[in-house]
Amino acid sequence: MSVEIKVPTLGESVTTATIAKWLKKAGDTVAADEPIVELETDKVSVEVSAPQAGVLGAEVAKEGDEVEVGALLTTLEPGAGAPKSAAKSAPAEKPAEKKAAPATAPAPAAKQAAPEVDAAAALPAARKLMTENNLSAEQVGTGTGLNGRITKGDVLGFLSQPQATQPAAAPKAARNDDPREERVKMTRLRRTIARRLKDAQNTAAILTTFNEVDLSGAMAMRAEYQESFVKKHGVKLGFMSIFSRAVIAALKEFPAINAEIDGDDVIYRDFVNLGIAVGGPNGLVVPVIKNADTMGYAEIEKTIAGFGKAAREGTLKIDDLAGGTFSITNGGIYGSLLSTPILNAPQSGILGMHSIQERPVAVNGQVVIRPMMYIALSYDHRIVDGKEAVSFLVRIKQNVEDPRRLLIDV
Repeated sequence: MSVEIKVPTLGESVTTATIAKWLKKAGDTVAADEPIVELETDKVSVEVSAPQAGVLGAEVAKEGDEVEVGALLTTLEPGAGAPKSAAKSAPAEKPAEKKAAPATAPAPAAKQAAPEVDAAAALPAARKLMTENNLSAEQVGTGTGLNGRITKGDVLGFLSQPQATQPAAAPKAARNDDPREERVKMTRLRRTIARRLKDAQNTAAILTTFNEVDLSGAMAMRAEYQESFVKKHGVKLGFMSIFSRAVIAALKEFPAINAEIDGDDVIYRDFVNLGIAVGGPNGLVVPVIKNADTMGYAEIEKTIAGFGKAAREGTLKIDDLAGGTFSITNGGIYGSLLSTPILNAPQSGILGMHSIQERPVAVNGQVVIRPMMYIALSYDHRIVDGKEAVSFLVRIKQNVEDPRRLLIDV
C-alpha cells in the first residue's frame, strides 16, 4: 500500500513553502529517513525524509512551485526496490476513451472571462488566487518567486494596495543591465528578511538609546575562572552568556521590554525566550534560546554554540527560530563600533553589542585605559517609555561591569 508524503507542519505562522530541490526522483529506491526533497520557507530550508524504505512515485509538484502545508508531494511504494518504470505515474486516459461533448451543447455563459494566467508566470497557489480575482500577470507585475514567477504573497500584496494606487497594466520598462553586472534572483529567505525588517520600521515606533560598558570586571572574571569553567562544562565562558544573564535580569525588572503589542492589548511574560542573531550562509537568522531565564552561563554558552554550528551547516529547524521575546545581536564580531539594530517584530526590544576597544576613560579623577564597548537598545516607543529604556540599558551596563550584582540580586 502506497504511503503519501506531504508538506509537513512548518512552524509558527508559516503556511507555504517553495520546492527548492528534489533530492530523489521518481523510481528511486530510498531508505527510511533518507531526505527526498528540500523545501525553502520564509525562515529556513527544511528537508522532508522518507518515512520508510521504498520506491518513490511521481513528483506532484516541480522545483520552484509553491506548496501549502499538508499538500501532497509524492507517494512511496513500500519495498526494497522496483524498476523505475513501475514507479511512474498512471498513464493518461486514452484519447479513444474520452467522451466528446455533444456538437449542439451550448457554450456556458460567463459573467466575465477571467484572464488566463500562464503557468510559467505564476506558482499554483498564485494562479488560483489571480483567477479568482480576475487578475493578469501583467497587472501583478514581476514576481519574487524562482525565475521571476509570481507567488501567492505577491498577489496578496497587490490586492492589499488601495485601488487608486494599484499599478496599471502597462508593462514596466526593462532595466538596461550593464554587461559587467550580474543579475541574481533573491532567495526566499533574503526576501523575507527584507520584508520583515521593512514591516518592523513601518509598524513600530523605533527609537534607539546608547551607553558604553567597561569590560574590565567581566574580563577579570573570565581570566580567573576560564580554566575551571572549561574543565567542568566543556565550553568556554564567553561574553554572550555574560550579556545574556545581564539582559535576563534587566528584563525581569523592566517587563514592558519583554512584552509585545497584540492589537489593542499588551502581552506581558514571566519567562524569557532569548533570540541570538547568527550569521549563516544564506543570511542572518535569529535562533531562540527557550526559557533562557532558567539557564546558567554554561547552558547558555552550549546552546549558542549549537545554534552557530547549525546555522553554518544549514540544519536549523523551524522551531529553533520561533517564539523569541527579546533579541541580542553582536555586530562587534564583524568589527562594528556602533549601530542601531532593527526590531525583530513582534518583539519590543533588541540589544546591539559592538567591538571592544581600549580607550582612555576617567576613573576616580584619573585617566586610565580600559576595554570599552558601546551598546545600543532599540525599542518600540509605543509600549516602552524612554525612562524605562534608558534605565534598562543602565542596568545591563551595571550587571556586566560587576557580575557579582547578579549573585546578590541588586
